[in-house]
Amino acid sequence: MSFSDPIADMLTRIRNGQAVGRRYVLVPFSGVKQALASVLQEEGYIDRFEIVRDGRFPMLRVFLKYTRNQEPLILGLRRVSKPGRRIYAKRSEIPWVRYGLGTVILSTPKGVLSGREARRQQVGGEVLCEVW
Repeated sequence: MSFSDPIADMLTRIRNGQAVGRRYVLVPFSGVKQALASVLQEEGYIDRFEIVRDGRFPMLRVFLKYTRNQEPLILGLRRVSKPGRRIYAKRSEIPWVRYGLGTVILSTPKGVLSGREARRQQVGGEVLCEVW
């Protein structure tokens, strides 16, 4: 199965999984998706993730996080840079999401980083997505 935008597919699987209350979602594995899941875990949006090598292709199992009332912890996910229109941000122009209550995730020369970490390391890059 081929996708024109695998990152958007991952975000949609997470969004749909939380909408129906799943404990985890399976996403086809790639290095960028693993790095994206790592940033989501560091920022506290997902519980954890693991690589599953059961079938023909490796998968990424992303364990979702909920509040005490079983409400999804992630209120919104938005893909910013798309295959048809890439969006880049200089280190001084890294956007704030929901007045600092959300997180922007960037692909930088130092790897996939959250906006907070990219500002700390003073690097810019491609704005992958916003999470709040």
